[in-house]
Amino acid sequence: MKRPPGQRARNHEETPRKAGPACGGQRVGMVECFFPGEYERVEATLADLKSLGVEDLRTTICWADWYRSEGDGWYAWLLPRLAKEVSILPCFLYTPPSLGIVPKISSPPRTPKAYADFLDVMITRFGRLFEWIEFWTEPNNIDYWDYRLDPGWEIFCEMIGGAAYWARKRGKKTVLPGAWPPDCRWLKLMFDRGVMAYVDAVGIHGFPGVSEHPWSGWTKHIQDTQSALAEGGSAAQIWITEAGYSTWREDERAQLRAFAEAVEAPVPRVYWKALQDRAAEGGALRTDERDCHFGLKQGDGKSKLLFQVWARGGIEEVRDKARADQRARSTGRRRHVLITGGAGFLGANLAHRLLSGGQSVLLFDNLSRPGTERNLHWLQERYGDRVHLEAADVRDAAALRAAVRAAKQVFHFAAQVAVTSSLIDPTEDFEVNVRGTLNLLEALRKLECPAPLLFTSTNKVYGPVDDIPLQANGSRYCPLSPAAASISEERRLDFHSPYGCSKGAADQYVLDYARTFGLPAVVFRMSCVYGPHQMGTEDQGWVAHFLIRSIEGKPIVLYGNGLQVRDLLYVDDLVDAFLLAHANIHSISGQAFNIGGGLGNTMSLLELIEMIDWIDGKRPQLRFGDPRPGDQRYYVSDTRKFQAATGWAPKVCARQGIQQLYRWLAEGRSAGRPHPAAIEGIHEILAS
Repeated sequence: MKRPPGQRARNHEETPRKAGPACGGQRVGMVECFFPGEYERVEATLADLKSLGVEDLRTTICWADWYRSEGDGWYAWLLPRLAKEVSILPCFLYTPPSLGIVPKISSPPRTPKAYADFLDVMITRFGRLFEWIEFWTEPNNIDYWDYRLDPGWEIFCEMIGGAAYWARKRGKKTVLPGAWPPDCRWLKLMFDRGVMAYVDAVGIHGFPGVSEHPWSGWTKHIQDTQSALAEGGSAAQIWITEAGYSTWREDERAQLRAFAEAVEAPVPRVYWKALQDRAAEGGALRTDERDCHFGLKQGDGKSKLLFQVWARGGIEEVRDKARADQRARSTGRRRHVLITGGAGFLGANLAHRLLSGGQSVLLFDNLSRPGTERNLHWLQERYGDRVHLEAADVRDAAALRAAVRAAKQVFHFAAQVAVTSSLIDPTEDFEVNVRGTLNLLEALRKLECPAPLLFTSTNKVYGPVDDIPLQANGSRYCPLSPAAASISEERRLDFHSPYGCSKGAADQYVLDYARTFGLPAVVFRMSCVYGPHQMGTEDQGWVAHFLIRSIEGKPIVLYGNGLQVRDLLYVDDLVDAFLLAHANIHSISGQAFNIGGGLGNTMSLLELIEMIDWIDGKRPQLRFGDPRPGDQRYYVSDTRKFQAATGWAPKVCARQGIQQLYRWLAEGRSAGRPHPAAIEGIHEILAS
């Protein structure tokens, strides 16, 4: 086995590091395991532990790895290296396949005493480096201990009982492994089989909010364990030997709160899982997607919220932030308007209107899009403490539940909005658009009096609309039949692209929850919206994109021949429609409405180019590309249904609105700073 740079010979004289209390009288450590050869990751882990001020590490010692050719050299380097920096709690598990009842690492060994013999060797070789040892973890988890091969844990008890007895004889303190899910009946079995006579501490595990197993909180978990120990006459300590929260749904604030709850538990030690997300494991272990996201850092090394706060201000700052978050949740920011995606293009414009009318607004946004923080700052600077932020993701169901409790109105704009992005990562597109919407609907459904919901869908739910006969007429396409000049809600749904599927599915979920559960909810299927605070790209916000490219003197790419037609809707008119929908929610609930500029505000791509030439005084350079799959050659919203229900109609004509947007973009650049349109997020622009 290759020795890493700077490795000393194995006849070292290192002694174990003595860690002091990390927080009050409690020691807070980390859980991290290492595979043979991960020298660089060990060094990175030790650096991270130092930055967090952590001096305790619970790590796996793999019996199966020890039996491999590289195992001896690996642990001869690893354990002294760790012990030089931290206090180690080694957890010994995983049967060498050649010694198992069946050839896999979760199998009970054929000879239970072989496990005690292994520990005896490890104590002889490395015992000076650790004070405590932990036995086989989670024996009720089939991935760690295949209890189907050991009904009633008879082999397990014989194996652990013998190992615990011998470890005590060798001067080590012992930790009985934690079970997951919690099971005090299993602990009683350890008493009945005599194992507890040699146990100094009992480990408990907990992963609140990220498991199908019910979670009743650390207090009950500890009380149940205390009762079982008292009944058996044991004075063993209770430790949290593994706690964690998976951010597989991007809910980093929930991870921070879960950590704060764990370190508030009345136990002398807490070990938190883990420092870094890990890739899915193959081989004998099954992998649950949730298991890959327990880290304080992402797989690429990017720090999550908990790591940032902990490294900056220690555990006390984590506690303070969690308490502040809880206070905000408990008070509910009384009777706010909730806008998901609230720091984006539509959210910022709607929030501005609501706040200018004296209302309190909660912006629920993960701030992942460039420019959203600038929008947030703009709103906070203007409206102060009436603007509230919940920096969270719609995949965080718990955060959504807290946000809706005191909401009087809900606008759901948060989404993955690009067709191209959905083609690259359909799973994320589904999780954000469908799962996120379902999380919100469920949060509302569980309330006694849920707030009314407006959901922004897209005209993409109608597909390419390629069955309408068109003819080229100068610089645009025109329908051959006047009856096909605009698209009504009667048109058949026809989802195209993962984006169309996810938004269409969310659209239908909202309508069904209104029908099935009586939620007051309405859907807007929107065409091309444009206006201030819009970042224009080729995929989203093409009007702003064309204007930005022209102002910057850059060429514009037209996909197709440029005759494609859309109806344009200025964002102020859309905000009017939002407010009217909520004002009339009880008469229009459960319905979908096509929303756009309508027949009076249509424009082709080439016609916008001509208008830019007229406004800017110079014609933009044009380049042409192939038409993109699923693009609509012609789409104009029939808005008569919503107009009849609410009296709404667009007020800003396309020519006037485009000039206003052009001035806003140009003034931003002339002010000598990067213009918001170049950097601000856009959460729901639905034109291609």
